[in-house]
Amino acid sequence: MAILEAENIFAGYGKSEILHGVSMHLEEGEIVTIIGPNGAGKSTLLKAIMGYISIFNGIILWKAEDITYLRPDQKVRRGFGYVPQLGNVFPSLSVRENLEMGGFTAGKEATERGIQKAFELFPVLAESAKKKAGTLSGGQRQMLGMARALMTEPQLLMLDEPSAGLAPKVSEQVFESIQDIHEKTGTGIIIIEQDAYHSLRISNRGYVLVMGQNEFEDRADKILANEKIREAYLGG
Repeated sequence: MAILEAENIFAGYGKSEILHGVSMHLEEGEIVTIIGPNGAGKSTLLKAIMGYISIFNGIILWKAEDITYLRPDQKVRRGFGYVPQLGNVFPSLSVRENLEMGGFTAGKEATERGIQKAFELFPVLAESAKKKAGTLSGGQRQMLGMARALMTEPQLLMLDEPSAGLAPKVSEQVFESIQDIHEKTGTGIIIIEQDAYHSLRISNRGYVLVMGQNEFEDRADKILANEKIREAYLGG
């Protein structure tokens, strides 16, 4: 059963339309990867789902409820978590303080439980609990961004380019962390990713967006095996 449905979404910034009728859905407990060339509208789609930009037409359903025009904070309360590519941590705050900020709506006891779960999922963060987030490595910052989003125990986690700018070994660790989150929490995950191979390998299904429109959709393993898709979007 689909918990999230985005149907025929037209959206953009100001009067500039970036998405021209994009549709996608997420089944409960799935990992879905969205790929495509730069400028295809991938990040715009996540922002539209989250409520950060204007939706001109179309509908977004969350467990059959129309949430198209809800604010981001209202979507967080319904179980959404979002980790942007940039600005996903507070660099002047410590690791622990970042997590506390992520759980500020949950109450003191729930926040403390969330911090302990975060440290279990990401032991490297426990070791760096008192360090300023700005001093962490790129991979550690990505882990902290995900951990902060998980503080509200979301049922949907949206990740925008989690491996961007990371060395291959660190990128591997980030994808392993995403798998770990999925296995231990059952959270549904949508990933926007340029490293399509790694992302699709941990996903159930995938979408290809081109110029703000749906180009292709299939099971992740079939996308990886599709010669035309590999040559066009996965580097051959």
